[in-house]
Amino acid sequence: MTAADVWQKIRLLQGDITALDVDAIVNAANSQLAGGGGVDGAIHRAAGHAELQAACRALGGCDTGDAKITPGFNLPARYIIHTVGPVYRDGQHGEPEQLESCYRRSLTVAVKHGLRTVAFPAISTGVFGYPFADATETALRTTTDFLRKHETITGVQFVFFSPDDHAVAKSVADRLANMA
Repeated sequence: MTAADVWQKIRLLQGDITALDVDAIVNAANSQLAGGGGVDGAIHRAAGHAELQAACRALGGCDTGDAKITPGFNLPARYIIHTVGPVYRDGQHGEPEQLESCYRRSLTVAVKHGLRTVAFPAISTGVFGYPFADATETALRTTTDFLRKHETITGVQFVFFSPDDHAVAKSVADRLANMA
């Protein structure tokens, strides 16, 4: 698959990830999968907190860089893939590799379950403090590398809550696509 074909599968959106009708949305979760603030809290509220909480408890938590799946419950998405991003310290303590793993493992879980469309938030860029542009570059590079090898994924959306984040992400994506 050519780089141009891969980039055709990627869309950057500004909006609410919980409203998307895709096979799976990815949740930027905490290691207990307990729900929390930001996108994690929004996903729990929209999916149905009690049902999703029970499904997450049954999974027994999730390690940083790993991913696990639950039903989407009340969401338009059929599934939620929960991944735990790294807490950013200084970029010298394995954070880039852990963030890459979040995207790779989430997409691997999607392929394993026969899912074709996936939507991601900006993992680790909220309270976990990962610099936004660096995290976006890692997300896009990891995803494009994965899509070159796994053609069953037909669409990946990156969803940004704020217009400013969407603009930065678009700039990063344009630069990477032009380098491909």
